[in-house]
Amino acid sequence: MTTATELERDNEGYLIDPEQWNEAVARELAEEEGLELDETYLAVLNFMRRYWAEHQVAPDVRHVVDYLVKEQGFDKKTAKAHLFELFPYGYVKQACKVAGMIKPRAWSTG
Repeated sequence: MTTATELERDNEGYLIDPEQWNEAVARELAEEEGLELDETYLAVLNFMRRYWAEHQVAPDVRHVVDYLVKEQGFDKKTAKAHLFELFPYGYVKQACKVAGMIKPRAWSTG
């Protein structure tokens, strides 16, 4: 199995090719970010991967918040707080990187 250190990444550590992502790569990327993945993280990351597979673009944070509301039973405010509790250095900086997304250019993170 390929490891994150073997994959081509940009100068900030984001994967160049999101197709190379797998859970082992996610665990390595998370470790680099000081995160220890569990099922709570994996639910979010797997949603992000499904979204990417369908749209070929990383989901905006509002899509992940909507997922947490619909699928996990959070209210919107709590869902947003939960997401930023999981990824304290930010959605783009940590969630997108660990999910194997190409670094998003710019968008609303709120």
